[in-house]
Amino acid sequence: MAAADLRAELDSLVLQLLWDLEELESKRAALNARVEEGWLSLSKARYAMGAKSVGPLQYASCMEPQVCVCTNEAQNGLQKFRVVRSGSQIPEEVGPCEAALRRRKGLTRIPEPEPFSASPNPLNWFGILVPHSLRQAQASFQEGLQLAVDMASLQIQINWGQSQLRGLQEKLKQLGLGAA
Repeated sequence: MAAADLRAELDSLVLQLLWDLEELESKRAALNARVEEGWLSLSKARYAMGAKSVGPLQYASCMEPQVCVCTNEAQNGLQKFRVVRSGSQIPEEVGPCEAALRRRKGLTRIPEPEPFSASPNPLNWFGILVPHSLRQAQASFQEGLQLAVDMASLQIQINWGQSQLRGLQEKLKQLGLGAA
């Protein structure tokens, strides 16, 4: 009965791997389409605004990422990647801004304005009214980033499935039944 259970588990694992591989292939195709669409929209924006209007000279001097890729452990113990906005704080970071007590009555100071900070939307580096194609390019690349993160998580799941498959095949060989 153990051999029949191993074969059933092996079959279900192979089916899951095939579903995961099919999903990975569809995500790769979607990623390629998003990246191609992004570059095409970017070239349309360069044509509309002028080749020198959309380029490295317009980048802010102090760029900060809008998103970060973080990893955490899923329920099954595998790593899972996710995209997190850089401005959002995780619960551990939320807390009082100052460690000292403030005096409620007394001298009031006018807070100094912060030095010019980069706009939260990098499209504003290229002007206020940017072409729609530049916005489309940004959206395409953002979707591509999310697809790449999903693909990385899926690839980890596929690698784990392959190692489980090899382990089951070894168990079948030890039982002398082979993987027929």
